[in-house]
Amino acid sequence: MSEAAPETPLPPHHWEADVLLLDGGTAHIRPIRPDDAAGLEQFYARVSDRSKYYRFFAPRPKLSTREIAIFTRVDHTNRIAFVMELAGRIIAVGRFDVVAPGEAEVAFLVEDRHQGRGIAQILLEHLAQAGRERGVRRFTADVLPDNKRMIATFEAAGYQVMGGVEDGVMTLGFDIDPTTTAIGVMQDREHRSESAAIAQFLAARSVAVIGASRRQGSIGQALVRNLVTGDFTGRVYAVNPAGESVSGLAAYATVGEIPDEVDLAIVAVPADAVQDVVLDCAAKGVKGLVVISSGFAETGDEGRQRQRKLVGLARSYGLRLIGPNCLGVINTDPDVSINASLSPHMPARGRAGFFCQSGALGSAILDKVNARGLGLSTFVSAGNRADVSGNDLLQYWEEDDSTEVVLLYMESMGNPRKFSRIARRVSRKKPIVAVRSGRTTQGVPMGHQVRTAMTPPGAVDAMFRQAGVIQVDTLEEMFDVAQVLAHQPLPGGRRVAIVGNSDAIGLLARDASASSGLVVAKQFDLGARATAADFEAALREAIASDDIDAVVAVWLPPLNTSAAEPATALAAAAATSTKPIVSTFLGEKGVPPQLRVRDASGGAAGRGSVPSYPAVESAVRALAKVVEYAVWLRLPQHEAAEVLVDPVGGREVVEQVLTLAPRGRVLEYAEARDLLAAYGMELWPSLPADTVEDAIAAASDLGWDVVLKATADRFRQRPDLVHSWRHIRDAGEMRQAWALLRGRVEHPDEAAFVVQPTAPQGVPVSITAEEDPLFGPVISFGIAGPVSELLGDRSWRIPPLSIHDARAMTREIKGSPMLFGYRGSDIVDVDAVEDLLLRVARLKNDLPQVHNISLPLVLASPTGASVLSASIRVQPVTDARADWFARRLNPLPGDTLH
Repeated sequence: MSEAAPETPLPPHHWEADVLLLDGGTAHIRPIRPDDAAGLEQFYARVSDRSKYYRFFAPRPKLSTREIAIFTRVDHTNRIAFVMELAGRIIAVGRFDVVAPGEAEVAFLVEDRHQGRGIAQILLEHLAQAGRERGVRRFTADVLPDNKRMIATFEAAGYQVMGGVEDGVMTLGFDIDPTTTAIGVMQDREHRSESAAIAQFLAARSVAVIGASRRQGSIGQALVRNLVTGDFTGRVYAVNPAGESVSGLAAYATVGEIPDEVDLAIVAVPADAVQDVVLDCAAKGVKGLVVISSGFAETGDEGRQRQRKLVGLARSYGLRLIGPNCLGVINTDPDVSINASLSPHMPARGRAGFFCQSGALGSAILDKVNARGLGLSTFVSAGNRADVSGNDLLQYWEEDDSTEVVLLYMESMGNPRKFSRIARRVSRKKPIVAVRSGRTTQGVPMGHQVRTAMTPPGAVDAMFRQAGVIQVDTLEEMFDVAQVLAHQPLPGGRRVAIVGNSDAIGLLARDASASSGLVVAKQFDLGARATAADFEAALREAIASDDIDAVVAVWLPPLNTSAAEPATALAAAAATSTKPIVSTFLGEKGVPPQLRVRDASGGAAGRGSVPSYPAVESAVRALAKVVEYAVWLRLPQHEAAEVLVDPVGGREVVEQVLTLAPRGRVLEYAEARDLLAAYGMELWPSLPADTVEDAIAAASDLGWDVVLKATADRFRQRPDLVHSWRHIRDAGEMRQAWALLRGRVEHPDEAAFVVQPTAPQGVPVSITAEEDPLFGPVISFGIAGPVSELLGDRSWRIPPLSIHDARAMTREIKGSPMLFGYRGSDIVDVDAVEDLLLRVARLKNDLPQVHNISLPLVLASPTGASVLSASIRVQPVTDARADWFARRLNPLPGDTLH
């Protein structure tokens, strides 16, 4: 009886992903399987002879059965291969074979018609990440010298490629550690790909409305009407089964019958018919889908499964998708002028790009925009956010010259770590204003499926601040802030002048300024009898002053007087001002017609228009938010701080532990000491003592002047409990300390006594870092002790950290005065504390196998920071981080996040 063939081991789940190509199309990447034999053979038959020759260095018209078996049966450890699929067909293969410890030979083959779409680069990224997880540190590749495309692939990856030519073959070699250059190259490609994908929606030249209808009041009819009346510059096609004309347009029974190319499909058919529409659109070559239809994840389990199938099907055929259950998309650019939404009104042309997840709120939001005279460049309602998300829009708006301000109404975050990374970069160019619903409860709408974050709300707020995002609580406040950003210059500082003809409102403005962190440098109380000329003179004096950074203007005209003259005065002063002006003018909201400066297009109010607020407190709060953003902009660039570390040594410690304990465990003292040492941190010696003789021996080994303390969990971070004795200098003092401490603590045999060298007296602080399911690594800092824990007095950040991030963490907690000489105490070495923060953040960012790290007791003294204790748990990585070193789209609804 023949032996059964050995089972092929299963690869990690996170090695499978949807990916985005350079042109904005999608594909699917996954480990190769034995049942890919037929698909691989068909793929190889479609590849040109030239590409085959470049791959194998010899004519090879077809693969033998033996070769196919070798290529499709891998062990996912020493032999790893990925295939890329589109529409169920293999379009590329990439693989590596380990040839020496830590070294593997890599090769690719891409179907000719798909070359130039960035496929080889994506395969290289995913193979390199899989290699790192399997202990591979270096790739080599044999390439023919005239295979310029493949050589360029390796060189463009950002790795340092070395090689030479022997026997007519060029051998290239490069380390695959994710260097700053390699990560930058990957993120640049990601940016271009995601921006290109969104451009397919917002710059479409032809649109098909699938589900168009002649029925009055129907969604399909509204979509056609809004496209036509919105003066869309491209072509509109109506698609309905009956083939009847809709709103004067000839209709087609299916999208496939349309004789011309179709860039974008707007889908408004029953939910159970949407999948058939996807197949029709894929066959037609449509590039993007906007699914208005409801009946998906927002309806329950059945809808969630339907949504999952919809997104998977769209991506498998190379399509991006907005929605489902969304309002649609709008671009006010006169060269496009597309209103592919259910909103009957096209917003005026403006400077703000708006991303909204809620379809139900979308129309109300657009009404508010119009009422305030704000104007938009583009608008996207993502509905259930099953595919396209706010991160995609940020990538597009970053380079969009028409968008100067980004507005986000967020009901959930699918990949906050990626959002943080992108927002940090975009905020340097353009302000981002965000409303985040569920901010306290962390709840999400039923249609939005994301993994639950373990991170507290304070950490999420800190992430927004770290990224320079202006976070507000309400939509009204978002528009208040947006009006300043869209129409006024940024302030140079916190000093404001209040100019007005109402003493009472002037006092309210002063109070609001003080509570918002602004400094009132001067107040012009003009009185109720002030004229427009008085108003203008005071405004110009305030603007001209070097001691003033912004102006709050208040004008409430007396009875039976015209508003024209003061409006002219305010507009004239604002027209020449390089400082922002906000106003409470006639109690109006938005930009009153009298204070508007028209754009060249004649649309919404342009730069120099003066925003007005019914309540002066709203004006001041909006200005204060803009001031905080301007201050953030003046901070040094948020590049990761450079600290001298040994990541290879740290990785070796972790890998050795996981070899002995595959499921992971808490590190023993020596292991924790070595891991911290690799990252430049010294863990204070700590010797266990079960008996007084053990304690004496330990103290002798340490050279005396030691501490005896209990370290059981109930004593940690409890300065109110007497559980330690300092400065023990000989055996007699140790016996005395042993007897006294054992008498003072309950259950002394369970107290876990240790002996340590006496550390300098200082302020106890704690540093923790952990892996969050959504955010990846999160680091926190606070004064050690139960009071800080109970009050939640901790600062939070998302690695990587800049030096400014570390400095902010030590200063923004309420207990920070204890570090800076509170009530005459010594000022501690805060630089040493911040250095520890940077090193812990670097360790956690480098090593996802470190599930959590806690330094619960660090004594910060005037001479340094002593790490007295550490608890570190390592465990295998089962899911890749949401923002790994290989590009991937957000997972399908219901999938594990990766």
